[in-house]
Amino acid sequence: MVQYSNFSTDYKLTRGRVYLEEDDSNRTCFMRDRDRIIHSSAFRRLKYKTQVFVYHEEDYFRTRLSHSLEVSQLSRSISKVFNINDDLSESISLSHDLGHTPFGHAGEDVLNEKMKDRGGFNHNYQALKILTVLEKKYLDFDGLNLSFETLDGILKHNGPIIGEVPYYIQSFIDFFDGNKSLQGSFESQVAAMCDDIAYNNNDIDDGLYAGLFEVEELEELDLIKDALSKIKLKESNKSQRFKFELIRKLINLMVDDLISNTKNNIINLGIKSSNEILDLNVPLVIFSDEMKSKEKKLKVFLKNKMYNHPKVKTMNFKAKKIISDLFDLFTEEPYLLPNNWRNHVNEEQKYINVSDYISGMTDNYAINIHKKYFDLYSF
Repeated sequence: MVQYSNFSTDYKLTRGRVYLEEDDSNRTCFMRDRDRIIHSSAFRRLKYKTQVFVYHEEDYFRTRLSHSLEVSQLSRSISKVFNINDDLSESISLSHDLGHTPFGHAGEDVLNEKMKDRGGFNHNYQALKILTVLEKKYLDFDGLNLSFETLDGILKHNGPIIGEVPYYIQSFIDFFDGNKSLQGSFESQVAAMCDDIAYNNNDIDDGLYAGLFEVEELEELDLIKDALSKIKLKESNKSQRFKFELIRKLINLMVDDLISNTKNNIINLGIKSSNEILDLNVPLVIFSDEMKSKEKKLKVFLKNKMYNHPKVKTMNFKAKKIISDLFDLFTEEPYLLPNNWRNHVNEEQKYINVSDYISGMTDNYAINIHKKYFDLYSF
């Protein structure tokens, strides 16, 4: 097996799994976690879940699946630079979006509102619920029985957990004697930053393709100017190939800054081991202050030009209507749920079942189910 650096999460020192299993002679625990995630039903459904544009719009735009694969690619590359456990980084990257509802954040907003008196809805917590409870692949247990480090990395890929958490999260933490207030592992922090890098650049690419804004508008941003300065054009040509080149340069700039700043943090903070990373008061893997400022302006641009664009807002309005209608329908008429979702001992469990069922839907499935019940001419 590979000899990793002292900053790496050591697979030989794993806290293990909830249900005991024999070790695999050919794969580490994190390699097995990755393989189980890839073969899960929830991972497969990411192919038909919205990133920004609803899946049926056109086949060019990113889905949750393509996004997760891009995050995984970036995570593995950066992990190799620091010689940390790239199998763990990959497992976290591939599964970080498993808990997303259909129609992206629009769907999540509706479920969170519908469940506000029952703990709300959080896609990050839902990913843990899928991996520990909702996947039904094995004879001996529910969930995928992933290792503690993978689940903890997913839970904390955006930082320490603050406040109360759902019972299934608390049960997981209690079982492993975990600590919500600790930072995530080096690998989970890498996955989190790669999520941001991929998300920003995915949205620029998709936004340009959809015609929501033009390169000339982007050129007002300092980060775009930095990328353009590295592109040698024979002529003033804003072709499709030029746009691809721009995205590549932007990704390179962000990745290089992240690597450089993280190396500086390791030196300045005197980090010697993976445990010291967990005990920090701040994340280790972050952009430089200059890149943070430039990225913030990029996010403001994308919010104004893309997320608040009438075309996207219209899609989100329709998406929220679909999720709201389905939630109300199934809570009022639970016998319409599939057989395996009908079992509930009380009102609380009924709402949870409906939330779990809807959150697992793909965009297309939600649209078709809505048509089935609300289109009077559809049978």
